[in-house]
Amino acid sequence: MRTLISVFLLVSCVTAEGQISNSKIADSLYATGNYIKAINHYAEDGSITSTLQIARAYNAIGNYEKAIAQYQNVLSQDATLQIAKFELGKLYLKTKDFTNAEALFLELTHAASNNPEYYFYLGETFREEKKTERGLASYKKAVVIDNTHLRSLFQLGKYYVGQREKDSALTFIDKGLRFYENDVALINLKALAYYNNDEYVKASHYFERLLELGEHKEYIYEKLGYCYFKDWEFEKAKANYKKVLELNDENADAYFNLGQVFWKDRQIDSSQYYIKESIAVQKPFLLREYVALAGIARNKDDMRTALKYYKLAHQEDPDEALVYHNVCTVADRYYKDPKIKLTYYEKFDERFGDKNDYMSKMVNKRISELKEEIHYDVK
Repeated sequence: MRTLISVFLLVSCVTAEGQISNSKIADSLYATGNYIKAINHYAEDGSITSTLQIARAYNAIGNYEKAIAQYQNVLSQDATLQIAKFELGKLYLKTKDFTNAEALFLELTHAASNNPEYYFYLGETFREEKKTERGLASYKKAVVIDNTHLRSLFQLGKYYVGQREKDSALTFIDKGLRFYENDVALINLKALAYYNNDEYVKASHYFERLLELGEHKEYIYEKLGYCYFKDWEFEKAKANYKKVLELNDENADAYFNLGQVFWKDRQIDSSQYYIKESIAVQKPFLLREYVALAGIARNKDDMRTALKYYKLAHQEDPDEALVYHNVCTVADRYYKDPKIKLTYYEKFDERFGDKNDYMSKMVNKRISELKEEIHYDVK
């Protein structure tokens, strides 16, 4: 009997050691991102802890359906496990299953009413569901619990900036900045709060601060340029709008506003130049569409319409040889007078003939044929 008990204890000990060893291997694989192998090792264990890790591994590799199934498996074994509910709630939120996310986060806020994260994520869920007032109440509850909860402060500040309620916005923004003065998201909101309230001098200070912190973004330079323009600091306004154009040379608003600055500064020629540039960058580029319409007309044997659209395409891109070659060949079919035909081909030769490619050779051949035809017609 003693022998049997000893054997049983030995087997139990070996099994336990094996499970511990297997769990360590699985944890190591998970920690280094080898999720599939980690899942296989966790599956051999079968404990609730291992099932939770399997859920996390599936979440990490983006297999959200299997992750959700594993989290649900965990909660079927222990419905009170907050960490599983919390992670599953965030996963529901990520996969836009807002109904289930809301239900879990409500449960969590009831179970642990002193946890600001639960209220924050409940607020995020309400925001996605367009339940604005409930979302704001949840963010505010998170801030009551933890007055340094930056993400909740940001969402509250963002909402009130959007509503152009400057004082309410600054209440929450400044709370966050007292805790972390270099938070670029909050500084940006503070700049916008003043900007939207037409307080351009104050706004410019915070936009400049964003640049100091490395936020060299197009919209910051653009708004800073406008702040200086409204404050009659024209050289600074010009410098910032030109910086916008360095970042994006197709920003029509920047060209126009730069033109306005020069106009206000009585530099009329420069003003005219930049406003014309604003028009130019807004003009649609329709080469593709004109070529397609020309091709359709050509297939219908409507050479008059085809020629019209190829000419429009050529105006869009005068440097595209193939487009003008199509102008020539369609004109060749449309006009009966060889002299008119010749003018098109000679224009092609003048503009693109030095390329000495297949099109140029064909054009030169056709020029010779037309000249010969004209010569005999004259005789």
